[in-house]
Amino acid sequence: MPRHACQMIVVPKPVGFIPSMGSSGFLYREGVKCTLTTALKGIRILDLTRVLAGPYCSMILGDLGADVIKVEAPGGSDETRAWGPPFHEGISAYYLCANRNKKSLTVNLKTVEGKEIIKKLVMTSDVVVHNFKTGTMKKMGLDYEDLKQINPKIVFCSITGFGETGPYSHLPGYDFIIQAMSGLMSITGDEQSEPQKVGVAITDILTGLYACIGIQAALLERTQSGTGQRIDLSLYDSAVSALINIGSSFLMTGKTPQRLGNHHANIVPYQTFHSKDGQIVIAVGNDRQFANLCKMIGQPELINDPLFSTNSSRVIHRRELSAILQTFFSEQTTSYWKNKCFDLNIPFGPIQSIDQVRKDPQLLARRMFISAKHPRAGDIEMIGSPLKLSKTPVAYREHPPEPSEHTDIILRDLGYDDKKIKELKSLNII
Repeated sequence: MPRHACQMIVVPKPVGFIPSMGSSGFLYREGVKCTLTTALKGIRILDLTRVLAGPYCSMILGDLGADVIKVEAPGGSDETRAWGPPFHEGISAYYLCANRNKKSLTVNLKTVEGKEIIKKLVMTSDVVVHNFKTGTMKKMGLDYEDLKQINPKIVFCSITGFGETGPYSHLPGYDFIIQAMSGLMSITGDEQSEPQKVGVAITDILTGLYACIGIQAALLERTQSGTGQRIDLSLYDSAVSALINIGSSFLMTGKTPQRLGNHHANIVPYQTFHSKDGQIVIAVGNDRQFANLCKMIGQPELINDPLFSTNSSRVIHRRELSAILQTFFSEQTTSYWKNKCFDLNIPFGPIQSIDQVRKDPQLLARRMFISAKHPRAGDIEMIGSPLKLSKTPVAYREHPPEPSEHTDIILRDLGYDDKKIKELKSLNII
């Protein structure tokens, strides 16, 4: 298969996906058509993942220009294809969020010929990423030890709930379970609430990002050693790594952290307040900003008050300070405080609903919402990539694929003729 890393590149204004592999394409920048290379040009990813952590990782790599082949069982086995509502023309919004810039191949990995197809693809791939349960790839003869015999340069990334080793390695892992076990839920929510999960599958997203980091590090190391390596990632490890300062405070003191709601454990004032018509966030990170805040609300005497003059004292007396500040913030509108805080460089943000986020002029200027055409769903909209590379910008080349959309093309490039492809389909191997 030709390894097209810079095919049909589309960046918003105008935006859209240009379907099918092998066609030439263009990057649109400020309405001007031009060709451009991509950061991961020439890198092929064999993606045997489903749901979120793995697909999110491979989508990022695809955005950066990698050639990603999404492998599913015949008919499509990524569960998110059926997760909803909402659906549009039978296409799940959940599936769309993590599967652009991929080509779809369906293969029955329980068959000898299906495994042979994967092995042939490994010969010309750089990375294999999977999120099968621990031991599954080994049972299929597709573990790292097997695949490196075929291609010593292969980077093999395993994403599981609890990792490939340890007493929990055999257990299935889902984001909600991991949030509960990792301590994240124990510190999310307020003092009166039960533990709360984050509103998105945050441990999946974290693990997907770690997978991207690990894969690219392994590819860089390969330029020196000439060989690939195994990457063993778990949702559980990734979630615990995200405890950061809260975890560090526990390790230092042995004191179990408690839920503080929208307050910060180590900085005050760093919290939500009610304005006259909504809710706002104030995030004062130093004494200079606190002084500006006191002047803004007409209370300069608070600056040198021994209860509030330093962050350490403000942390101890957070309740008293919060009550004082709330009195003033409730007197004016969110818009009023926004203008005041922006003028004085006081970190401020309104609590926005997602419909407000969609209209935010900053995000529109940063092109964080992209439009695309899907062969079945028609016009769709997706959240764009936050990666802004000056020389090799991200490329939106392929719509989230339909099951088996590219199977015939991929197999022909592997040397299968139409007769053999038809036979494999009749046997439900592809």
